[in-house]
Amino acid sequence: MANIKSQIKRNRQNEIAHERNQSIRSEIKTRSKAALAAAESGDADAAREALRLAQQRVDTAVAKGVLHKKTAARRKSRLTQRVESLLG
Repeated sequence: MANIKSQIKRNRQNEIAHERNQSIRSEIKTRSKAALAAAESGDADAAREALRLAQQRVDTAVAKGVLHKKTAARRKSRLTQRVESLLG
């Protein structure tokens, strides 16, 4: 445990940021799974809408500093390819 006052505060801030980042990452995974599930069911409109929402969430994570810009681009690209191949 830290003795320095500034480090104690920093630890508190890190815990709050960690929880916030975890919730954002979790939502990205949830929306990605929803897009894949919609694509597997064969409903093209629902799948594309779910894909759009997932991509929107990834972009939000980049804006908030949770994900790196290139990581987000890679995830969006892979998800789009999987959804389109399932709809094929």
